[in-house]
Amino acid sequence: MHIDLPEKMYYKIGEIAKAFDVKTSLIRYWEKEFKTLHPKKNKNGSRLFTKKDVESLQHIYHLVKEKGFTLDGAKQKLKDERKLGMLEEVPVNQAVITRLEKIKSELLQIKEQL
Repeated sequence: MHIDLPEKMYYKIGEIAKAFDVKTSLIRYWEKEFKTLHPKKNKNGSRLFTKKDVESLQHIYHLVKEKGFTLDGAKQKLKDERKLGMLEEVPVNQAVITRLEKIKSELLQIKEQL
């Protein structure tokens, strides 16, 4: 899944929800369920997600929404990946997938223009 977010240090929950095309309540729910998500909170209590949080969300989204894992299944998969030391590779792989999806969409736009 291609996430179209500008490059910055922190993202608000609304920006994240819009990028993933989900409701903010789902992001808050996943935050409670998955220990890999650690958004910071400002003095008003608003969640501020880092790039690492966004990468974790991409992986969770991929497992739950695209692969069809249950939440317990996704938690177990993340736990297994952590045990095997694979979790560090996931954001790198996800970054490659994201970049390839962006290139694909750009190529499709060029094809339409031809």
